Amino acid sequence: MRDFSNDHSWLSVNTATVRKQEGVETPLPRIIEQCAARGIRAISPWRDQVAAAGLSEIRAQLRNTGIALSGYCRGGFFTGSTAQSRQAALDDNRRAMDEAKALDAPCLVLVVGALPGALEGSPHYKDIARARNEVRDGIAASLAYAREIGMPLAIEPLHPMQAADRACINTLAHALDLCDELDPADDHTVPAMLGVAVDVYHVWWDPALQNQIARAGKRRLMAYHVCDWRLPTRHLLSDRAMMGDGVIELRKIRGWVEAAGYAGYSEVEIFSDMDWWRRPGGEVLDVCIERHRAVV
Repeated sequence: MRDFSNDHSWLSVNTATVRKQEGVETPLPRIIEQCAARGIRAISPWRDQVAAAGLSEIRAQLRNTGIALSGYCRGGFFTGSTAQSRQAALDDNRRAMDEAKALDAPCLVLVVGALPGALEGSPHYKDIARARNEVRDGIAASLAYAREIGMPLAIEPLHPMQAADRACINTLAHALDLCDELDPADDHTVPAMLGVAVDVYHVWWDPALQNQIARAGKRRLMAYHVCDWRLPTRHLLSDRAMMGDGVIELRKIRGWVEAAGYAGYSEVEIFSDMDWWRRPGGEVLDVCIERHRAVV
């Protein structure tokens, strides 16, 4: 297991962590500047942030600062109540893959979607099996273009509390079943085009987690996200804790991930409307560095 105690070379910051500081939206170029000033070598930006700043401008800034991507957020949301809405999702995922490729991202992270309309409070149907079939078909359709341009897709299973509105893939086992079905390979030296993003916030509770991480192996483990689970949790989406302030056994899980062959970044992704988003961005980044060394 790598020793992070003396530097933060393998720290990445998901830009959601510092995008709403002190009640104000922080532009992506400013986030990149703050990370570069602290020797943070990687980020994972969100598509709307890139669009606001300009794809070519962000690409140039990343090259000038030497900052890499640990992933790109995000594709997915494949489900829809009509054929037209499902096709629109496929078209949008194609654009997301093009953006990820332009930014030299190692993968496009997929939050796959669930019951269409549920995010707005009124699902168009309640058949979660149908939603899972639509997700499967959407990933299968997207893989053809992913292979064409060489952009790996990483399924991120979300906590079951978000099964209705954001992702109906909720365990690492389910995600890996889809990987094995849609992207099989007898030759395991061939890079996978479909893998997983393991976010501890969503999977730490799973009794099968260690075995499923081992099953994923180096070939399928495309991204690793860290934060912590606060007690009590005050909001299902935006009350993540800073690493070390919750109940997740972070060192143990990273040990499993690295034993399986993962040697990439630990990407800090914190949604925290009542705490960390109320602090200055520089302070949040400094604490991320400290906790990456001390507890990740």
